Parts: sequence; structure tokens; C-alpha cells
Amino acid sequence: MTGGAPISPDPLSTARLPALFIADLHLSAARPQTAAAFFDFLSGPARRAGSLFILGDLFEYWAGDDDAGSPFNQKVCLALRELAANGIAAFFMPGNRDLLAGDGLAASSGMHLLPDPASVRFGAQTLLLSHGDALCTDDLSYQAYRQQVHDPVWQTGFLAQPLDTRREFIEQVRNRSETAKRGKRADIMDVNTDAVANLLRAHGYPALIHGHTHRPGHHTYMLDGHRCERYVLADWHDHPAWLTYDYAGFSVYNHIPATKEE
Repeated sequence: MTGGAPISPDPLSTARLPALFIADLHLSAARPQTAAAFFDFLSGPARRAGSLFILGDLFEYWAGDDDAGSPFNQKVCLALRELAANGIAAFFMPGNRDLLAGDGLAASSGMHLLPDPASVRFGAQTLLLSHGDALCTDDLSYQAYRQQVHDPVWQTGFLAQPLDTRREFIEQVRNRSETAKRGKRADIMDVNTDAVANLLRAHGYPALIHGHTHRPGHHTYMLDGHRCERYVLADWHDHPAWLTYDYAGFSVYNHIPATKEE
């Protein structure tokens, strides 16, 4: 269910530095503080960037592109379109919460949709981008679920149902998922080392940037004689956070406010 805004045959050719990377905002009307932080980010730091990359789970859920019509989703898409109108190329890679994003979201928001994984090159530096859930291969039950919902036949059947039915189903899945997480060991919900190594090998040992695990960090590996880096993006549950890349390298912004959203 992926596509892209028909602006360039190679959307990533429009990417410019500095590049900002975010993930796991889980935006919804029920979290007004996070939404406000995102709108401030789009009108502030993102306007000074060359490119913005959103690596999945921008929304708490996306039930299909006809869900763009809700007032909250319309407001998010309009803010993203204003960013694009100011000359900042925005890219979106669907995550597990918004995997049904397609050309409708791209058209509504002005973003380019990316496959998972996707590579972008800035000078001599190649960055490999992923949401990250495909790397959590130790979580067998999740991977079975992921395979099901990424099946085009399943998606076609699901999207044929009324929007309210889809929303209700997603709410049920979210509730079951939260219950299941409480019964799982924390380590199996993190990325698998071999899965990361195989991905880096397959793409020529780039720097890897991903989200999903909600375990922000910077990891280095010596893999087949190559020094590789892996950056894990923070979620926005408590405060805004992003990774910046420019020709000086990587830097992290992680602002902790005085109060947290309940």
C-alpha cells in the first residue's frame, strides 16, 4: 500500500542537508501536547532543515487513506503541506501503526512515501532508513502478525470494509498488543543482532537509522572489517526528539520539558 507524490521520478533526489529524522510520534487527538509539539517542530526547526524523514508511526493509527478526512488528520496533513510549500522535502516511511498509508496520504500531506528499507546518499555517506519492526525477529508472534497485515490480499480485503469497522478492529488489535507486551521479555521486542548485521551487509555497510523499539541510542559495530553505526530514534511520548545529519555528522536533540503528558 505504498506509493509517492508524483513530483520526481526519484523523490530522494530532492533530499538536502541538513536532514532531520523522527519516528514514533503516535499522533492522535487524545495527545494534544504531543500534537502541539509536532506543529511547533514543523513551524520551527523543520523550516530550517533541507529535508525531513519520518520513519514510521507518525500516527497512533491510520485506518486507510480515507481516514485523512478526520479533523485531526486533516490538521496534521495541512501542517506537513505547509512545510513542503516552504521548500523542505518531506519523506514518510510507514510504520506498524500507519502501514496502510498510501498515495492518498502522500497527496494530502505533500510527503513522498518510502519503502522499508530505503537508502539515501549525501556525498560519500549512505544512510539506510527503516522503521525497525522487521528487525525484531525474536518476537515470533509479532512477525507472524506483521506478515499477515503486509499481505496485499489481506490489505485489499481490510480496506474494503467501512472506515468505522476498520477503526474498531484497530482499537482491538492495539489493546491486545499492549496486553501481549506485558507478557513478553523486553529483549525479544528489541532488534535481533543477526538481522541488523544481515541488513547492513546487504546494503554495503551504511549507517542505519530506525525507530520502533522506543530505545533511543547510538550503537557501533565492527562487521566484516567495516565500522557501522546504528542510530535508534526516540519516541515523542514525553517530549520532542530528533536526529540531525549534516556534513559535520550526527547530532541529537532531546528536549525534556518540566511537565509530561499523561
